Amino acid sequence: MLVGFFMINFNGEILDKDTVITTQNRGFAYGDALFETIKITHGNILFWEDHYFRLMASMRIMRMEIPMNFTMEFLELQIKNTIDNNGLSKSAARVKLTVYRNEGGLYNPETNDISYIISVKTIKDDFYKLNNAAYELDLFKDYYVSPSLLSTLKTNNKALNVVGSIYAKENDLNNCLVLNTDKKVIEALNGNVFLVKGNTIKTPPLNDGCLKGVMRTQLINIIKGLPEHEFIEDSISPFELQKADEIFITNVIVGIQPVSKYRKKMFSSEVSKLLIDKLNIKIRLG
Repeated sequence: MLVGFFMINFNGEILDKDTVITTQNRGFAYGDALFETIKITHGNILFWEDHYFRLMASMRIMRMEIPMNFTMEFLELQIKNTIDNNGLSKSAARVKLTVYRNEGGLYNPETNDISYIISVKTIKDDFYKLNNAAYELDLFKDYYVSPSLLSTLKTNNKALNVVGSIYAKENDLNNCLVLNTDKKVIEALNGNVFLVKGNTIKTPPLNDGCLKGVMRTQLINIIKGLPEHEFIEDSISPFELQKADEIFITNVIVGIQPVSKYRKKMFSSEVSKLLIDKLNIKIRLG
């Protein structure tokens, strides 16, 4: 095996090669694919139920045929089998579960049957840690997201995120916030976004076009249980950003990433720290 190379799971078969698709693969040719990015800690799949049901709902929206054996238990076993075969059962890992429609047809597919690939990479931290390093962002305004049910899915259609990430790098930014066609802030390039103002914590609603993030769901549930804070799910105007006390970005790999600077405004990270502590307690309790 090559140094740094990990075996993959292709339709239940562990392979020591990374090339299992052709130029006719629909995920490659048309973005006709979905994926879940999942965090593993010592063989434990974090938030697996949320990932599984989001994937099933997304496959139905994409009109993919869900195999009879695609149960939560089956896919959990496939993920753990992939982790074990790569010697990562006692490590922290990032798993990518990709589901794509099988080859055939042009825009109109010849079949709705699917295949899947599970790939893994090692990551550093088992639990979530507060990163208080400088983290600056701005708005990405070259392209906008048209809100719809499709924009809430994790599909292979991520051209905006790619171009936006290049824009951020070119401008020495750590990230950018994405706008929808109504010029509302909906998310960051790699996660959902939350604003804190006083005792209010706010995030955009799904009907504004943001991703239905698994970490977003976890944090909403935690925030609703905090008596000292009020949770609001409502549209965010760019004008609100500089009035916020705190901004943070969420995804399942990083957890919570506090934003330190937006344009000339500097932010605190007290709520981010509180939520990371609550999140880690929830993980430890299972």
